[in-house]
Amino acid sequence: MIDTVLHRFNLKQHSVTINSCLTLGILSFLLPATQMACIFIYGTLKKGQPNHYRMLDTTKGNVKFLGCARTVDKYPLVIAGKYNIPFLLNVPGEGQRVQGEIYSVDDPMLKFLDWFEDCPKMYQRTQVLLEIKEWVGEGEGTPKVGSTTEAFVYSTTAYKPEWLQYPTFNNYDSYGDHGLQYVTREARDSDKYVIS
Repeated sequence: MIDTVLHRFNLKQHSVTINSCLTLGILSFLLPATQMACIFIYGTLKKGQPNHYRMLDTTKGNVKFLGCARTVDKYPLVIAGKYNIPFLLNVPGEGQRVQGEIYSVDDPMLKFLDWFEDCPKMYQRTQVLLEIKEWVGEGEGTPKVGSTTEAFVYSTTAYKPEWLQYPTFNNYDSYGDHGLQYVTREARDSDKYVIS
């Protein structure tokens, strides 16, 4: 790739005299680095769930599926509100070890997800420690199955006290036998979703 950029900008013939730091400086100027963040998805954005199509929308940013994991700590994953929204309550040690998917997302997608999750009002984006169950991502530092990694997660501290008494789930499925199918935004009333 470096050779391609050097050739394209007619720097190939001079690359012998350009030290590696200068070459990297030129490349970083020509090809700005894209910051990627890891996100742990446990609800409607997972594969096979009602909002997964939003993760595939390249107009919102770039996303790469990395693998599957579960939380190291237990958390209450509940379904609540009139739209049957899955909420990961930020109460470590309660509930179950929650299963989900890890994605690498760029800054535009992260900003979209913050908006979509109504962060920081409804959800807060925090770090969570995860145990890797499957990894398909490639590159340096590829974690092994059974190892741990950190990622951002959208959990909430904005919940009603009675939600702590709701049934908890270790793996969210909108179409599960719980009978609490998620109501998509398109199917909701015109009012902003209300926690009830």
